[in-house]
Amino acid sequence: MLDNVIIGQYVPGNSFVHKMDPRAKLLCLVLFIVFLFVSRHPVFFLLAISLTVLTFIAARIPFRFYLKGIRIIALIISFTFILHLFVTREGPPLLETPLFTIYTGGVTEGAFIALRLLIIVIMASLITLTTTPVDLTDGLEKLMKPFGKLGVPTHELAFMMAIALRFIPTLLEETAKIIKAQMARGANFTHGSLWRRIKAFVPVLIPLFVQSFKRAEDLAVAMEARGYAGGHGRTKFRILQWKPIDTAAVILFAVYGAFGVYTRLFI
Repeated sequence: MLDNVIIGQYVPGNSFVHKMDPRAKLLCLVLFIVFLFVSRHPVFFLLAISLTVLTFIAARIPFRFYLKGIRIIALIISFTFILHLFVTREGPPLLETPLFTIYTGGVTEGAFIALRLLIIVIMASLITLTTTPVDLTDGLEKLMKPFGKLGVPTHELAFMMAIALRFIPTLLEETAKIIKAQMARGANFTHGSLWRRIKAFVPVLIPLFVQSFKRAEDLAVAMEARGYAGGHGRTKFRILQWKPIDTAAVILFAVYGAFGVYTRLFI
């Protein structure tokens, strides 16, 4: 199951989404997520779904690859939906049993939250799937540059985010190796009570933390040996180029946001 996690991975491609400036992608993602929570109008949700589908098609990410990666997220989204069924007590009762009652408001609210989470995960994953870690770091640093005048270490923050994303697949790979090693020693992760299964993962977490700290120390030593000293005085080998298609994409998502505000206030 860990092999199917796609967060933090990059899929090389030649689509126009791959060629877009990372700053434009990040701005579009921020606009999309922020305004997605502004309105609950069905037409606005239909527009958000259409934008997600069009972006996914334009990115040309293999559907089977993405479908495998979305399985784990689907479990979390399903759990969120079920939780709302039992917690939300709004509207007329839909199903009454001696143990619990499901209300129509719970179904509606659960569906809205599940749909929002699903399209946010799809759009956010497309950023890392179509952007190299180096471009993502440069884009984040450029967008946060105004905060540098306030003393915020923008380069270091962007670099930390990029490293965190870069090492997600590596950590998952190490986790899979440790699990296989523990299973070879007789560990059982699939049988027994829930508490017994949770306890079985303790021998996995300890070596995983040790390996993570060791990898972080090795990376820090390697960076210091090469004279890394933060973003002060650093130059760029590759300069980001903002193109007309980037402006068009940001305008499209800004119109989407304005439509969300309109449906919230006037419809």
